[in-house]
Amino acid sequence: MNVAGISIDLARLSEAQKIVLVEGVSDKAALEVLAGRRGQALGRGGICVVAMGGATSISHFLELLGPHGINMRLAGLCDAAQESHFRGALQRGGFGSSRSCVEMETLGFYVCITDLEDELIRAVGAAAVEHIIQAQGELRSFRIFQKQPAQRRQSADQQLHRFMGTRSGRKMQYARLMARALDLDRVPRPLDRVLAHA
Repeated sequence: MNVAGISIDLARLSEAQKIVLVEGVSDKAALEVLAGRRGQALGRGGICVVAMGGATSISHFLELLGPHGINMRLAGLCDAAQESHFRGALQRGGFGSSRSCVEMETLGFYVCITDLEDELIRAVGAAAVEHIIQAQGELRSFRIFQKQPAQRRQSADQQLHRFMGTRSGRKMQYARLMARALDLDRVPRPLDRVLAHA
């Protein structure tokens, strides 16, 4: 079945205990790694993380999977810039009012301070993220990137964040690696709570 241009296996989703809706593949990769590290089952009988292909698809997924659809147990994670979009979709999708971030959380939907990469970079620490980049053989590329005029006045966290978005697939690659490196006592609150709620 296609939902907002994303192919999904509805039979597989219906076998999951809970579904976590996320904006993209990097969010999915990080949450699956963290869930696995915490001993949470993935897939059948466990958590199924669904990348929606962008925040604007949330209404379509809520319509199919929420109270007006097959009524699965849902949770979700979004970037700060998409909070109002998610909030409106939840209300239209039959989840009730969610006028604030706190009300969204009672429904199982959590908001990153900025976005997933920002949360992970701060939790892992800039120096540790640089070690991850070095282990991937990309430290020289990162150093060249840091010397670009637009990057010189940015903080190390901001430079790392921007670097991860400069090549296709890099966000997902580093989301997975940062989730593996993360101390489980330092899991960013939105990621921790969405998995606990789910």
